[in-house]
Amino acid sequence: MEKITKDTLIADLLKYNSNAAEILFAHGMHCLGCAIAHEETIEQATNAHGEDLEQLLKELNELN
Repeated sequence: MEKITKDTLIADLLKYNSNAAEILFAHGMHCLGCAIAHEETIEQATNAHGEDLEQLLKELNELN
């Protein structure tokens, strides 16, 4: 996968690297099984959960 951006869909992220779920859980995003969550972008999810977008992107891209 190319660099993970704010526009990356959660579903695509998890398909690419299932270990990303651990990082999302650590940021309070426990609704990964929700159908809506899979159509959300990283930016939408961070906004919904009050998380720091840039920090999350940094951590997710370090998995690559």
